[in-house]
Amino acid sequence: MPSADSGLAVRLAVRVDGLRKSYKDVVAVDGIQLEVRSGECFGLLGPNGAGKTTTIEICEGLTDADSGDVEVLGMRWPADAARLRQRLGIQLQDTQLTDKLTVLETLRLFRSFFKQGPPPEDALNLVELTEKKDARVGNLSGGQKQRLALACALVGNPDLLFLDEPTTGLDPQARRQLWELIERFKRDGATILLTTHYMDEAQRLCDRVAIMDHGKVISLGTPRELIASIGVEHVVEFSAGSVPDLAPIAQIPGVRDVRSDNGSILLQVTELHRAVPALLEELKRQNVPLTELRTHSATLEDVFVALTGRHLRDE
Repeated sequence: MPSADSGLAVRLAVRVDGLRKSYKDVVAVDGIQLEVRSGECFGLLGPNGAGKTTTIEICEGLTDADSGDVEVLGMRWPADAARLRQRLGIQLQDTQLTDKLTVLETLRLFRSFFKQGPPPEDALNLVELTEKKDARVGNLSGGQKQRLALACALVGNPDLLFLDEPTTGLDPQARRQLWELIERFKRDGATILLTTHYMDEAQRLCDRVAIMDHGKVISLGTPRELIASIGVEHVVEFSAGSVPDLAPIAQIPGVRDVRSDNGSILLQVTELHRAVPALLEELKRQNVPLTELRTHSATLEDVFVALTGRHLRDE
């Protein structure tokens, strides 16, 4: 009879415990713990240099850890390398494909590495590249190359899909197309571990998110849980013709935090309908002319700012 521990292992696609990795004078991953559940899309969100790619490369078997334990689909590198490679799909941050091969030739090559999986033509249809099957890889657009890289990751019918910064460098339309493909894969019940520094990407695709900074996990939960954890519902951002006195603004009811950021003032507030009129009244009292005012619901970007005092987009 299987033990409770073995039952837990079956439900976990990835388990990371005490993982550490250093390069010369840099600690890339600093003792992190993670659990990725089977059937979920789990995101590592953080700025460049946070340790996301190093973490995922260790899980993929591409990089050796200095210490810690990593279990993938109930197996470990390197002892179970041959079995693991048959069950994983990997899209690297910068997948280098041979420019001279055609799209279909590339898929046939990758399909030959796996014992099972869909025909290459089916994978091309999945990522909507059938019309490009005879085109040289070197002639594809950036978005088409990313879709081809995803097809290469899917052609072995993986149980676990690793996506490292899958939409970096893509235009908005190409990003949305790739999101739709990833969401289709999610609906089929597969497990995805992705890294990203786009908070909107993590918020849309991920069931749970681990926010990383300087090699550590600083917060973990569903996007909704993480946003709720900072205790604010909205962010008000404004610019003014002169610098206002922030002390009275910080005392406005419902304002949780006030900070200056690149010439703008950001307020984290709980009741937008009360905070904005009070802010306008206070600026009028100070005789400070308002030049710009924007509001938005709290996002994962605001969670990162609350935790670190920095913006993800600035990293």
